[in-house]
Amino acid sequence: MNDRHVLGIDTSNYKTSVAVVRGGEILADLRRFLKVKEGERGLRQSEALFQHVQNLPEMFAELREVYEGPIDAVAYSTRPRSVEGSYMPCFTAGSGQAVSIASALNVPAVGFSHQEGHVEAALSAFAERPEGVFAACHFSGGTCELLKITQKEHAPENLTSFANLKGENAFYDIEITGGTKDISYGQVLDRAGVALGLPFPCGEALDGLAMRARDHTDKLTKIKVQDAYVNLSGFDTQIRNTLGGMQKGIYYFIREIFEKISESMIEMIMQNAEKTGTDSIYMSGGVSSSRFIQEYITERLEAKGIKAFFAGPELSSDNAVGTALLGSRYLWD
Repeated sequence: MNDRHVLGIDTSNYKTSVAVVRGGEILADLRRFLKVKEGERGLRQSEALFQHVQNLPEMFAELREVYEGPIDAVAYSTRPRSVEGSYMPCFTAGSGQAVSIASALNVPAVGFSHQEGHVEAALSAFAERPEGVFAACHFSGGTCELLKITQKEHAPENLTSFANLKGENAFYDIEITGGTKDISYGQVLDRAGVALGLPFPCGEALDGLAMRARDHTDKLTKIKVQDAYVNLSGFDTQIRNTLGGMQKGIYYFIREIFEKISESMIEMIMQNAEKTGTDSIYMSGGVSSSRFIQEYITERLEAKGIKAFFAGPELSSDNAVGTALLGSRYLWD
């Protein structure tokens, strides 16, 4: 049994995350949202990078308050996706810290993409992992993709001394088979929330409001889905134009937003199933952690013969758990 302890680090454009796992067991899981000024809809990369640099030393100190054991390897997020040209400066904060810590401890450091970490975290919530080829989604603040994932066999490295490794694509070949052609669901929700004066990111607060609404409005057109792809810019414009003139019934309108988004997800997943030949889908990313969306689409998809697996909010939103688990598998499982 793998009893090695792996420190995971993820520095996305929304959150600083650190975690420690032993095999498949989560021993520590710390996260901190990046601070966004009131009325703003996100951060510039330079601002996100600066906040990560400030957050990480404090979070490592917090980590030692809840975990005092050894570190046998460090795993970190290198970039958004494992494709050519995928790059965001914010990930360099975690990468630099990871390699420095591994060098000081003389242990391996292994890098994965942020998306692979999301997939791994989501799959870790289930007793049985899918085999071979399976479908997944990555619906988050900045990403809206349907994925065809082919699992690969990987021979463990069995390293015990310092090495800076690239574990990307060690376990998964990921093909985009659907999603958005412009902005993401997360961006739509965040822009609506900011327009209402909610703190960024706004998804969780809006989700709570949608869950409490007992009725819905009928002000928005249906989101069109073609070949498992959507365009959301027009839907986003409709929402903000409508909010600008609303005096009452805002909670009902928020519920309608979530209903329209959920309906488009159902259509996307069904069209994707026809393209990929899959009858189940594993949901990952912060938008997938919405209680409203989970409840709305699960029963409706099952009625159409498609099973949706949700990992729960903690393993759906940005985290370092999946990255740490990938490191553990890459080196020793």
